[in-house]
Amino acid sequence: MTIPDLRHWQRELNQELKDILAYWQRYAPDPVNGGFYGAVGYDNVPKPNAAKGVVLNSRILWTFSAAALHTQHDDQYLPTARRAFEYMDTFFRDRQHGGVYWMVDAKGQPATDDSKQLYGQAFAVYGLSEYYRATRHKPALDYAQEIFRAMVKHAYDPKSGGFTEAFARDWTEAKSYAIARKENGESKTMNTHLHILEAFVSLLRVWPDPTVKSQVRGLINTFLTHIIDPKTHRLVLFQGNNWEPRRTGISYGHDIEASWLLLEAAEVLHEADLLAKVHKESVLMAKAAESGVDPDGGMNYEYEGPDQNLPKQNPANGHWNRERSWWVMAEAMVGFMNAYQLTKDKAYLTHSANSWEFTKKHLLDTKNGEWFLGVDATGKVLGNDKISPWKCPYHNGRACIETMERIGKLID
Repeated sequence: MTIPDLRHWQRELNQELKDILAYWQRYAPDPVNGGFYGAVGYDNVPKPNAAKGVVLNSRILWTFSAAALHTQHDDQYLPTARRAFEYMDTFFRDRQHGGVYWMVDAKGQPATDDSKQLYGQAFAVYGLSEYYRATRHKPALDYAQEIFRAMVKHAYDPKSGGFTEAFARDWTEAKSYAIARKENGESKTMNTHLHILEAFVSLLRVWPDPTVKSQVRGLINTFLTHIIDPKTHRLVLFQGNNWEPRRTGISYGHDIEASWLLLEAAEVLHEADLLAKVHKESVLMAKAAESGVDPDGGMNYEYEGPDQNLPKQNPANGHWNRERSWWVMAEAMVGFMNAYQLTKDKAYLTHSANSWEFTKKHLLDTKNGEWFLGVDATGKVLGNDKISPWKCPYHNGRACIETMERIGKLID
């Protein structure tokens, strides 16, 4: 087992973070309609008529705010964060009904999809909270608080806990959900709840409100009680109102991402008993996620099959998606590093380092910049866009920041 050179790795990540941020500063801003392009191709040519999503805008806001904090308020990153904040405030904010629109058209009109997807509300809170943390710009905190209150008022389930997946613009019943099948009764998802959790943790850091603290505690317990399968230590993907499973499978990237985000949430609460539970579960989740890692260091995207036949490495039945996605590789780097910090098991450190080595070899676009969307099991590049409603600087930028800071603690 080869142990990586931590200082060299840290230097590489520092440069990669600079390169990612420089790419987004150069190719993402929309000089005609404001904000950022909704899509930019692998050739770095923008698609000026593409719709713009609140998830992309919020993730840009979070990333450049976090980068400013990481670099001790580097002035070169705050203007991009400010641009994201101003566009969100002007075009995504629903001043009539509260919350933010899911999508707007290229000119900023909520004609594309004005629904209230809780996934999008969460990322708005996440970005706004981090922007306030970096700038102390009070309107950003006010905005985050407004969205938080709307989420709790309209979407929180006081009976079973958790949040309903989505609503119409006026917070009445939604016709459909963006990342779940409403027709299959999938009213609650691990994906949306994971990002609500990280958003509320970010908000709690800058606004120590008892209601926010209670929500964070409740979400952690929801994961421990309903969303994490106690037998497999994997996330149950899609559930109904009372947390009954509606669709099963394995999402390796979400499993490893949740393993460190849950611990981060518990650490913010400073409650010893809860932290001990999450510490144990975090390690078990990382251990379970190992089965998605191939010998080349790539982590597979997902496995779909009956829950009684969950795979080890070669399942007898079911379907593998062997894409090695940019965001999955980024989260693997952080999640396995977190597991190493908790256990000192060098196998986890190796997994984390191998994730970065795989990324360098297969995902970095050394010609046009940034990361490809993904590659298949043979290394063939997948996808078409460097920038899209889902392809953003958040997962890879955050992975660079998180891993650098964790390496710094190991070195110290």
